[in-house]
Amino acid sequence: MQTGERDFCEDAGGTSNQNGAITSMNETSFAFLCELLNSPGPSGFEQRPSRLWRTHAQSITDEVTHDVLGNSYARLALPGRPVAVIEGHIDEIGFMITHVDEQGYLWFDRIGGWDLQVLVGQRVLIMGTGGDVVGVIGRKAAHILEDSDKDRVPPIRELWIDIGASSRDEAQQQVQVGDPAVLDAGFRQLTKDRIVSRSLDNRVGAYVALETLRLLSENRPNVDTFALAATQEEVSYAGAFTATYSLRPAVAVVLDVTHATDYPGADKRSDGEVIIGGGPVLSRGASINLPAYHLIRETAEREGIPFQLQGAPRSSGTDADAIIKVGPGVATVLVSIPNRYMHSPNELVSLSDLDQAAKLVAAFIRTIDDSTDFRP
Repeated sequence: MQTGERDFCEDAGGTSNQNGAITSMNETSFAFLCELLNSPGPSGFEQRPSRLWRTHAQSITDEVTHDVLGNSYARLALPGRPVAVIEGHIDEIGFMITHVDEQGYLWFDRIGGWDLQVLVGQRVLIMGTGGDVVGVIGRKAAHILEDSDKDRVPPIRELWIDIGASSRDEAQQQVQVGDPAVLDAGFRQLTKDRIVSRSLDNRVGAYVALETLRLLSENRPNVDTFALAATQEEVSYAGAFTATYSLRPAVAVVLDVTHATDYPGADKRSDGEVIIGGGPVLSRGASINLPAYHLIRETAEREGIPFQLQGAPRSSGTDADAIIKVGPGVATVLVSIPNRYMHSPNELVSLSDLDQAAKLVAAFIRTIDDSTDFRP
């Protein structure tokens, strides 16, 4: 069955949702964010959110293009000046169909990292060649499980997807081996400031990158500035690495999500104090250029933008780990959005954190010119 359009985005931008929530975010930006989150695009299959990102970029930038890996670029052109890149990866975790059995059940594997305990009974959206197909992840009902299995997280080989087909031939009329899928969990607004959705990791980074460029277009910086929606972060850093190799930036701001620690049982001793709505998070560590870190922190303090700190002593687990190594090296900083329930059907972030991140990165980019020295 091919799905119809969702209505979750119809009330975007200054209108009430079913809970009476209202957002003060720019109306066009909020509608774009909602559409972006609802567009399925796991690693290697990011075409739909990437096309949407490029379409939105057309009205606010000088140049929009994409490359052979699917990376999307939007530019505020200032040729001959140092290049600054604002990057967020646009892929999400998902699944791939690996086998269709004689009864029409679909067997699958993961694209990216999943907590398997959240999958049983979830609806999925399979991106079939002829259109999207809805299915449900199945397992034996709890009533008929052996006692030893009731508290055990099932391995993925014990889970299947049911699309209602009664035979392999019927299933293959809609789905083929190699088709990607995502959980069918779309955007919802909980309060004025808080939203839930799958794919917040890291559509919000790609969103903030373009929102930053929108802010910069109103007061242009002194550098040749690119927003980059990179692909394949959840399975490799290939998109960010190859795009950075092509652009050869002097400085790069990586936008991603990080784990909030304002929930019961969080280990703040290892993950720090990270609060939803507390502002963007600045990372410190081996993948972060020290002068660039100090400059963006000073920018936040000067502009009165709230921020939080988090340590990343070895690697950051983001595209920053790849970007900093490209060519002769890139001055890289990491700005993260606090996120609860990462890699689940319903991640949670704050809209104000997104706004503050865009304002901070825009102000940071405006401080850079030919004389900025990022050597520690």
